[in-house]
Amino acid sequence: MDGNSIISNVPFEGPACPLPLQHQDRIVLGHGSGGRMTHELIQRVFQPRLLGPELIAGNDFAFLLLPSVSGNAGRLAVSTDSHVVSPLFFPGGDIGRLAVCGTVNDVAMSGGIPLYLTCGFILEEGLPMEVLDRVLISMQEAAAEAGVRFVAGDTKVVEKGKVDGLFINTTGLGWIPEGVSIHGANAKPGDVVLVSGSMGDHGMAVLSARGELGFSSMIQSDVAPLNELIQTLLKAVPEVHVLRDPTRGGLATTLNEIAQQSQVGIQIDEATVPVNPAVQSACEMLGFDPLYIANEGKLVVIVPPEEVDEALHAMRQCKYGENAVRIGEVTAGPPGRVTVRTLVGSTRILDMLAGEMLPRIC
Repeated sequence: MDGNSIISNVPFEGPACPLPLQHQDRIVLGHGSGGRMTHELIQRVFQPRLLGPELIAGNDFAFLLLPSVSGNAGRLAVSTDSHVVSPLFFPGGDIGRLAVCGTVNDVAMSGGIPLYLTCGFILEEGLPMEVLDRVLISMQEAAAEAGVRFVAGDTKVVEKGKVDGLFINTTGLGWIPEGVSIHGANAKPGDVVLVSGSMGDHGMAVLSARGELGFSSMIQSDVAPLNELIQTLLKAVPEVHVLRDPTRGGLATTLNEIAQQSQVGIQIDEATVPVNPAVQSACEMLGFDPLYIANEGKLVVIVPPEEVDEALHAMRQCKYGENAVRIGEVTAGPPGRVTVRTLVGSTRILDMLAGEMLPRIC
């Protein structure tokens, strides 16, 4: 048994730790030793927040049941993501909620049903226990909202200055029902492009939390699990062609990825793309384009034209799709090119983000 796993039944062997966990309010290197301090950290801090039946078993693995073993055909969806956002807490969310929602959403974009999560933590020596507990509570709440559970985990501690407080890796597993085939190469000329809500909220909320806007702001991150929204959409419109969450690189980069995968053109109308006024104002002051700013709770949907009204109706019935709108269409070409009709009536190419506009936002 790996002593750094979330759960361990291996008895302690070795010298006693200097101080029991209840007398420590910060992470120390001994918490990553694999010995008694590691086990106390797991049992007193992690287990109350992330505990599940697979973890209670105390193995280095988890036996998992998927719906397909009950006689329903399907496939396994797997996604993994690492989270290094700075600061750890920002308006509307934190690294814990982000770690859960980001991975749940990646699995859900396949049309699959997220079921299980694994989590790996890299902790910096000196991290306050109170901070770690707040993050774990947030992960617990986000997992409950998304209807998933943690089945495996790992913890490592590194010297002070080697990590910026806390990094989290999460892996998600889900089930894709038979007949569902959604991916970026499915967009077809004539299809319509929809989004579930306003663009750029997450990236600007994180920037605001760093104090880099130069003025106070009420911008809130949109970080949220989208699996319920997606399943509601698919029940109403089984013929969805593409689903994608426009995270790093924003809407512009996501549309470029789809256009290249499908070898089609995409044209959007700038006037129809929803952007919160506070985000728009901040972008104008800083010289940013909100079409390139990250989102963590928004959905891009590409559907056949005859399904647009049904798709919008279904999305608008859900908590995270109430402001869904149509923003553009798929064209025959030029293949791989995204264009935008501007507010002044001209057309410009909307290229993929070349570099890192806002580092450490997820």
